[in-house]
Amino acid sequence: MTAPRVLLRRMFDAAIASAQPALCIPPHLPEPPRGRLIVVGAGKASAAMAQVVERNWPGPLSGLVVTRHGYAVPCERIEILEAAHPVPDAAGMQAAQRMLELVGALREEDLVLCLFSGGGSALLPLPAAGLTLEHKQFVNRALLASGATISEINCVRRHLSGIKGGRLAAACYPARVLTLLISDVPGDRPIDIASGPTVADPTTCADALTIIHRYGIELPAAVLDVLESGRGESVLPGDMRLAHSEVRIVATPQMALEAAAREAAAAGIAPYIIGDAIEGEARDVGKVFAGMALQVAERSQPFAAPCVLLSGGETTVTVRGSGRGGRNVEYLLSLAIALDGHAGIYGLAGDTDGVDGQEEIAGGCIGPDSLARAWSLGIRPKDMLANNDAHSFFTALGESVITGPTLTNVNDFRAILIE
Repeated sequence: MTAPRVLLRRMFDAAIASAQPALCIPPHLPEPPRGRLIVVGAGKASAAMAQVVERNWPGPLSGLVVTRHGYAVPCERIEILEAAHPVPDAAGMQAAQRMLELVGALREEDLVLCLFSGGGSALLPLPAAGLTLEHKQFVNRALLASGATISEINCVRRHLSGIKGGRLAAACYPARVLTLLISDVPGDRPIDIASGPTVADPTTCADALTIIHRYGIELPAAVLDVLESGRGESVLPGDMRLAHSEVRIVATPQMALEAAAREAAAAGIAPYIIGDAIEGEARDVGKVFAGMALQVAERSQPFAAPCVLLSGGETTVTVRGSGRGGRNVEYLLSLAIALDGHAGIYGLAGDTDGVDGQEEIAGGCIGPDSLARAWSLGIRPKDMLANNDAHSFFTALGESVITGPTLTNVNDFRAILIE
């Protein structure tokens, strides 16, 4: 049989490959419009998506796309800008302003092709009237450290934005809008992918305030006023400006897990997809999945080994320590601790965009020897977990998974291989 760590990495690579823009964008390109084609977009995959559009489009086009630093690819007719992620910066704000200007004077015969993927929220940090970039940065940091889900985080973002929550599509009116999405969110809800710049928003400022209070976040007075006054309300369902706006999801976490499952089956390992939208505190999910793996290994329930348990979604981390962070590696370290070196169980967890947290590391890998190797180096795994420092744990063991920019993003990938 293929070495467990090698097979796990092959499954991860297959998941990433399945969501490459070159594969998933061309089937969804529209017929050329009678007027102009304008391409806009944001996200970690957006530049690669734009490049595919250019290579497959038969006529003239122009546009602007913003992606994360290091994720740009060359385009000839679409301008590619880079900005910071996950904490937004001035480059992202300026890109969002230019994007609105670009679509601000279109006609009915024109078409705006919007390309959005994970990371788009942070890359389009255009503040609502009365707010500053510093306000957006403060709220973003507080939400990321709070343990809030991505859906909750994006709800707040939409009500403090000048471009999200359907506002971009409204600015395109009366032109037709087609949005192609690579999903990185549990449930594949378009409103949560890049915070829905072209999607009507059923949530309200009151919903955003509830989330802020739920996590005990103290907001600056100006931010609080935008929410309490209702000035941050986004574009509601039924708004006529979105009547000619269409949304298509072209790649999802489920598709990526199915690609990994095919890789496992080809190697003679039975794959089982546990779920593509699993959320929760990363360390808690690690404990639960360890219990499932042990039940398979010791009881052959609900599956018999050899098999691999596959899952996706987006866990969260409530930051209490001063370590390097990373939700996938925090899950994986918690999993390793709960497995306690059980023979024949291996695991890999990584973010399909190649960046777990703020590290240029996708994730990590474990085996039955991981804890013993750590102890031999004087590393205390439980202390590392308590300090949110799982990246340092896997770096020390040489078990980090590094892909570089993958140019896509279909969220977290988790695999547990039971021999």
